[in-house]
Amino acid sequence: MNSLIDPSDLAPAQDTSGGANICLANARLVLPDQVLTGAITISDGMIIEVREGDKVPFGAIDCQGDFVTPGLVELHTDNLERHIEPRPEVTWPHLAAILAHDGELASTGITTVFDAMRVGSIHSGKGRSDQYARSLASELLSLRDADALRISHFLHLRAEICSETLLEELAEFTAEDRVGIVSLMDHTPGQRQFRDLAKLKTYVSKKRNMTDAEFDEHVAHLKGLRVTFGDRHEAGAVTEAKRLGAVLASHDDTTAAQVEQSKGNGVGFAEFPTTVEAAKACRDRGIAIMMGAPNIIRGGSHSGNVSALELAELGLLDIVSSDYVPSALMSAAFRLGALWQDIPRAIRTVAAAPARAAGLVDRGELGVGQRGDLLRIATLDQTPVLRGVWSCGRQVG
Repeated sequence: MNSLIDPSDLAPAQDTSGGANICLANARLVLPDQVLTGAITISDGMIIEVREGDKVPFGAIDCQGDFVTPGLVELHTDNLERHIEPRPEVTWPHLAAILAHDGELASTGITTVFDAMRVGSIHSGKGRSDQYARSLASELLSLRDADALRISHFLHLRAEICSETLLEELAEFTAEDRVGIVSLMDHTPGQRQFRDLAKLKTYVSKKRNMTDAEFDEHVAHLKGLRVTFGDRHEAGAVTEAKRLGAVLASHDDTTAAQVEQSKGNGVGFAEFPTTVEAAKACRDRGIAIMMGAPNIIRGGSHSGNVSALELAELGLLDIVSSDYVPSALMSAAFRLGALWQDIPRAIRTVAAAPARAAGLVDRGELGVGQRGDLLRIATLDQTPVLRGVWSCGRQVG
């Protein structure tokens, strides 16, 4: 796999501290396996010291017992797509959308994000979807190169199997784009996420204002695309992920047989398995299991699939994604911390575990030599309250 780490990611952003080291002291430091009272120091965008004790050195920030954790790492968020299309059929200028998305994530404690972008379009019908990923990615990468973004951004290409143009769109990307993740998205009605067609009808009818007849036509069209393109698109997306040096992810695996297929494809982690059966199969096959933070907060899936809390109680949860609510990621981590009675374990699901699943080894933990991505978090009635965000040593929230 190509390295995702670029010198521009490691260089400190604009130094708002006047060149001095940044020290957060008298904090509850959430280390990989324990919480201890101590201080942590950043210099030139990197953590250079972690020490125990409640002493507050001159010039340090007194955290007054607040938690200090690594910055959150987000592998799958629909948030950028929501900004470029804030309402159905309403497009928004990409530059403004990217900057707003970047600022929103920073404000929720996410310091590294793999921005999900759909590849694979449908050019007809009520479920029409237009091509946008290549142009959006180019604008995002240009902003990153210009150091115009608060946090660290990578690309996540959502490969829509039920589409007309998947392979053509994937071919527009090169290794120079440093695509981090390619996920295999099979949204054929009647299986995976939307085994219950009534749930699908509620979702798309509200989103696209479909009549009953238009919904039936939409379902038939997608099933036809799966028959015509499905196998070729899936095999081609696996090949393209290898060409791009990206980690491959499955999406909405439901059966052990589908997990076995994912393993054969070389999948590194499973996004949102929909059943206990699939999650257990992922564990048996060494595939990391990712679930959505909104599922944890709501206590269940909006699609009627398995509860993430049930998987957490069964020990079948490794990574949490904010999915469609950025602020849910931190809240979900603290909910898991209470469930497991283990804050370090919970923080690993939103920091170290997603970072390692995506091939990043320079972030996700509080340790010397790691990026200076830190959060200061207070709590109010067990609800996390973000009091500071540092991205590569720069305070961005």
